[in-house]
Amino acid sequence: MAQTLNMSNKTLLIVAHAPSPNTQKLAQAALDGANHPDIDITVILKSPQDTQPEDVLAADALLLGTTENLAYMAGLTKDFFDRCYYPVLEEKQGMPFAVYIRAGHDGTGTKLALKTITMGLRWSWAQEALILQGDWQDSFAAQVEALAMTLAAGVEAGIY
Repeated sequence: MAQTLNMSNKTLLIVAHAPSPNTQKLAQAALDGANHPDIDITVILKSPQDTQPEDVLAADALLLGTTENLAYMAGLTKDFFDRCYYPVLEEKQGMPFAVYIRAGHDGTGTKLALKTITMGLRWSWAQEALILQGDWQDSFAAQVEALAMTLAAGVEAGIY
């Protein structure tokens, strides 16, 4: 996945599991929203498998995108948490966090698992999980773009 950098001293890390053309559209929408021309922060987009604890430690906020797989988060998303949990636990408490879930079902199992993990990390949810439920809708990308833009603007303004 591509990464984009601005000149700000604040960084938003987007970790997006994007195994299909539609989820790739969502990752791109997140990147586009966070990189709004009126928002001056550094935005980095990575896949879960390419994200290391150092990436999380360098971030001021994290936006996670995952699919719902078997009523749970994607395996690669879980792998990201498995690898990064303990290395970031002490230093990233209170980090602003948001998530979008591409759910073919209802997304509740994925949301619950993420709430449990991020509660343990003591991350601060900037807003409720965005669950993109059911059959693909073109409006999903706009919803993810708005989520990313809101998180990025809040990070820039020091709200989160």
